[in-house]
Parts: sequence; structure tokens; C-alpha cells
Amino acid sequence: MQDLAVDADQGWNEVPHLIRCGRTLGDPWESLFGPLRPSSVVVGQLGQSLDGRIATEPGQSTLINCPEGIAHLHRLRALVDAVVVGAGTVRADDPQLTVRRVAGPNPVRVVIDPRGTLPAESRAFAADGVHRIVITRQQCRSIDGGIEMIALPDTDGRIEPSAILDALQDRGLRRILVEGGAHTVSTFLSAGCLDRLHLTVAPMILGAGVTGLDLPPTALRVPMRAHTLGSDVLFDCDLRSGESAGR
Repeated sequence: MQDLAVDADQGWNEVPHLIRCGRTLGDPWESLFGPLRPSSVVVGQLGQSLDGRIATEPGQSTLINCPEGIAHLHRLRALVDAVVVGAGTVRADDPQLTVRRVAGPNPVRVVIDPRGTLPAESRAFAADGVHRIVITRQQCRSIDGGIEMIALPDTDGRIEPSAILDALQDRGLRRILVEGGAHTVSTFLSAGCLDRLHLTVAPMILGAGVTGLDLPPTALRVPMRAHTLGSDVLFDCDLRSGESAGR
């Protein structure tokens, strides 16, 4: 298990540029972020407690992962073209989706809002010079303020993850971070649309709260590398190389 908490900023400033150029990274970054080098890759991310909770009962997820775990999330944002979240995450957490804790470019912010119910004042929609996209179903309202609206067909209010990725790829957004919440990450994973999953586990037991991955019955054993991030443990799972686990 590699410890990334020691001298964690060493050589980081060059990593976002090197990833986009397809070049090998220096230590300690190659083992963790090297798999994100392909120009087209989709990675899901969740931070949770030991008992699989991503938030306390009131919905406050910020108390779960340690500062190093949160910095890792911001590094992921700096390496991708776009970060994708669902309407539930925007409504519950009002995230900024920036890289303010580390050096690097801010990604395009993509919000999946099929019913078009989110307020325009949400921080994800802030006019800060970063391109913003809302994925919605056809016939939904638009949001003012230079936000691009992508209307896609839906089935019972659900837009297929593959259709979302196709629409983003058409706009040159190929390296994608599906950040949350749990429902959105679970939906992309169930649809076979994730190449990797970064699951950060904090040494905490909540006993109740919002659960993490919620999937249909499956038995998939995946190659995995573990890294320590301060007091948290990061599981980097290769979903493209997994095998069905037999009896």
C-alpha cells in the first residue's frame, strides 16, 4: 500500500499538464494517476465511512474524509476535462466543483438535472469563467447566464449515462470524473460506463446516514491498488479488467 500523505505536493504542479500530454508522471503520482492518462477515460469517485455511508443523516458529507482525501478529489478534478454531478448532490451540498485546494485547471462543470428544478443561484452554475453544462430531458426549461443546456431523451425521467457521455464527447470532453452523488455514480457503474472507481474510505463508523453504492445483484472481482491518504485509504479499482466471481 503506497502512502501518498508524505510530501504530497512534491512535483504535483506538473501533473495536470503531463497527463494531458500523455507523458509518464514522477513519483508518487504515476501509480495513482497514470491510469488516467488515456485521452478517453471515465472515473467515478466516492468518499465513505467504514460502514458504507457517504453522509450523516442530516446529509453533511464534509465530516467524513480527511483533508488529504479531500485534496485527492480536487486533484482528480484538475486532471479531467469535465466533472459530472447529479441534481441531488447540487441540492444537498451546493458544491463549487473547483480545484481550489490544489494547483491545476478547473474542469467543465456538468450537472444532470432531468426535471430542470435546480435554482440558478447554485454554486455549480456560478459565472466564474468555467464552462457550465446542464443535462436535462427534452422540453425542460433553460437557465440564463451562459449555461449550455443539452436536452436528451429520457425513459421515465432517467437519462442514459451512455447518452450523456456521448454528448460530452461530441463537445471534446473525453476525460470525465463522475463525482456524485451515490445515485449518479451507481447509475454510471451499473450501466458499464465507468473505467475506474476511486473509493476513499475513512476510519469512521456512522451507523446511519446516506448509503454509498447501490447496485443490482452482481459479483465482480476487480483489480485494485490501495493507497493511504492521511487517515483515509483509497481503493483504485480497475473496472475494465474485472472478472465475474464464480463459486
